[in-house]
Amino acid sequence: MTLLEDITPFRTFILKVANRCNIDCDYCFVFNSKDQVARRLPARMDLAVARAAARRIGEHVTAHSLPAVHVVLHGGEPLLAGARHMADLLDAVRDGIPDGTEVRFELQTNATLLSEAWLDLFEQYEVAVGVSLDGPPAANDLHRLTHAGRSSAAATVRGIELLRSRPHLFAGLLAVVDLANDPVEVHDYLASFEPPVIDFGLPHGTHDDPPHRHDPSVPNEYGLWMSRVYDAWLARPEYQHSVRMLEDIVALSSGVRGSVETLGLAPPTSVVIESDGTIEGVDTLRSVEKGASWLGLDVFNQSFDEALRHPKLMHRQYGKAALAEQCQSCPLVDVCGGGYLPHRFSTGSGYRNPSVYCADLEYLIRHVQGSLRHHGWDDTYASTASPP
Repeated sequence: MTLLEDITPFRTFILKVANRCNIDCDYCFVFNSKDQVARRLPARMDLAVARAAARRIGEHVTAHSLPAVHVVLHGGEPLLAGARHMADLLDAVRDGIPDGTEVRFELQTNATLLSEAWLDLFEQYEVAVGVSLDGPPAANDLHRLTHAGRSSAAATVRGIELLRSRPHLFAGLLAVVDLANDPVEVHDYLASFEPPVIDFGLPHGTHDDPPHRHDPSVPNEYGLWMSRVYDAWLARPEYQHSVRMLEDIVALSSGVRGSVETLGLAPPTSVVIESDGTIEGVDTLRSVEKGASWLGLDVFNQSFDEALRHPKLMHRQYGKAALAEQCQSCPLVDVCGGGYLPHRFSTGSGYRNPSVYCADLEYLIRHVQGSLRHHGWDDTYASTASPP
């Protein structure tokens, strides 16, 4: 059995401070996926839950001598918790973590409710703010509408412009890829807001319910789309932002650890605390099947060390050995890491499958590595890289 001291501890704690949302994204894994448990959870996190979570985070920090932790305020739409209650939650979390441990707060929002008062609060508690936006209004409106079916784009842009007045609080933009949108147009539009980071996420899909493709005979459409983003990003040195997925491919290709759980073989270090105190490892598994993310643990009765050893999370520690045989023998495995866990699922063989984005990731990685090679990059991965 793996000893606790051999297990990589949690360093990112995602608090679901609100379990409702004021818009209705059709791809949302919280409210529009196979598992609808969030609809039965408390609408916002009670202070008792926040205090218990903070106490457990403090225990974890002490047990593993962690110098810093990352606390992400999430939802639903976290601003629905209300500013006064949010301040109380932040106090509860900060008070429960030992002095001397750096607490880095971040919040992910659709920005439609942002105001000067909210930004004042985030200034006070040093909360970095990330915003979800899929591109220009027409692109964003493909999936991110209000409950009344109206556009949410203008309200989000208003929030982003407000946030830009305090650039030190602006954590970046998050966009979900849709093949119907032009990748260069999407990239350049998002870049025009001068975010420090642009995160592109692939739509959730499994082998049972694969992601939409315009042409099923072209297995790498998403890889082609992201390759065009890479080329646009590289061709515009005046932009100062990073594109996280692409920078991670560069880093991993050079033997440096990446920053996201969707690529690479490093054990994931995040854990989710629901509004009722329930502990989940990867809440995006709700897109897989009902109960896939459920661990049967909560912050009132179990520690995060117990969560680390839960059978559903132990695969995180196995690295390459947890992957399908096809992935283990692939020369790109150290970079793609087999793809994101939910995207590997099938009813027949669980998560021991290549990602539904396998061909996309291969194309994109080789495209990036080919570009690096063209610009003089020399590394052990160069032999696997070929220009697209």
